[in-house]
Amino acid sequence: MRIERDWLGEKEIPADALYGIQTSRALENFPISGERPIPEFIASTAMVKKAAAVANMRTDRLPEEPGIAIRDAADEIIHGRWHDQFVVDVFQAGAGASHNMNANEVIANRALELLGRPRGDYEVVSPNDHVNMSQSSNDVIPTAMRLTALNLGARLLSNASELEDVLWEKAKEFNNILKSGRTHLRDAVPIRLGQEFGAYAVTIRKREERLRSALDGLKELNIGATAIGTGINSTVAYRVFALEELKKYTGIEDIRPPDDWVEITQSANDFLDESGALRDLAVALLKIAGDLRLISSGPATGFAEIELPPVQPGSSIMPGKVNPSIPEMLEMVCCQVIGNDAAIAHAARSGQLEMNVMTPLIARNLFESLRILANAISVFTGKCVRGIAADEARCRSLAERSLGLATALSPKIGYSAASEVAREAERTGKPITQVILEKGLLTPQELDDLLKPTALTEPGIPGE
Repeated sequence: MRIERDWLGEKEIPADALYGIQTSRALENFPISGERPIPEFIASTAMVKKAAAVANMRTDRLPEEPGIAIRDAADEIIHGRWHDQFVVDVFQAGAGASHNMNANEVIANRALELLGRPRGDYEVVSPNDHVNMSQSSNDVIPTAMRLTALNLGARLLSNASELEDVLWEKAKEFNNILKSGRTHLRDAVPIRLGQEFGAYAVTIRKREERLRSALDGLKELNIGATAIGTGINSTVAYRVFALEELKKYTGIEDIRPPDDWVEITQSANDFLDESGALRDLAVALLKIAGDLRLISSGPATGFAEIELPPVQPGSSIMPGKVNPSIPEMLEMVCCQVIGNDAAIAHAARSGQLEMNVMTPLIARNLFESLRILANAISVFTGKCVRGIAADEARCRSLAERSLGLATALSPKIGYSAASEVAREAERTGKPITQVILEKGLLTPQELDDLLKPTALTEPGIPGE
């Protein structure tokens, strides 16, 4: 053990720990969930610390010896080392002060090792005076949150784009398959299966556009705003240099200063906007996954118009049963994302005056939503959508039995005749096509021509 001191007193710290006394206090204070920060957030925090050290050296505020050691220690964390030393629960002190100090202490102690000094020798490299120079938790944490969300969001966008592409492929594959449309879960006029999948693709494309716009709002960084956005203990030059460094580390060239430093420090609205975009995508995916479960239902007693790829046995008691496991998983993930958004919304409105103390909760939920939605979409695309097969004969059979077909044929045989055909088909259980032929209202060739998919529905795939 080693002894460290702060203004509350002294504590024993494990000798092999890179963290220090403030992290130790947080460990005692917040035994809440057992969740620790995700690797991407740890790396983003280290990027902010590295950028700050370099910027402070460039402005001649931070001496070169501790500055280079801090830079190199942060760089090790960026590349995956020492993540086990980030031990503070995600539910912690307001505004992420404990996570910030955890990072400051780990970097300070690793910097001391690089200088050949013992851990805890804070006269040489101080967590507060050197590692945290020109910073506050109130600009470090939101900046690291934004960088993390941009990182995770890029993968989500890529996966959503792949899903859109596969939906378009299915729309083309199924473009000539006629089926019954349904409204109110009742038979409606005919539609092509390809049109349904094309509509799904357009839905995802629109959600991608909103997500891309929300991510752009996160490219405004408040690094250098310090405690409340006034930049106290920082300089204009520091802000410029820190942003330049972060562009290099992240590869995101269009990260930029905010329109208003006070507004961005006190407001969580950019995070709320991003969470809202994730919620909208989740709602859209819930609809699509639910539709696929419905039209694949059966195989003997449901719609059974499509077949989803079997991925695992569906029952421990019913032999041969196969369930829509992948869409079910996606729906559960989407429900979680919607719940996370509700928590983020409450947290965003809970900020008072010049800052929002709820950023740890916002970070935890936002990162989870980005991560699980990206993973779920990838699995849904690869293990479900890509392998969907259509039962063309089943689709056509149900379409020909649907009373909605009478609506499509009424311009040719007349409304009154179509109504009579619909009533008889419903009474006898015969397909509408059979009743029409029996009544001699159309010849077999005329009926066949009218039942061609492009005759009953608009040509092309909507939105393509």
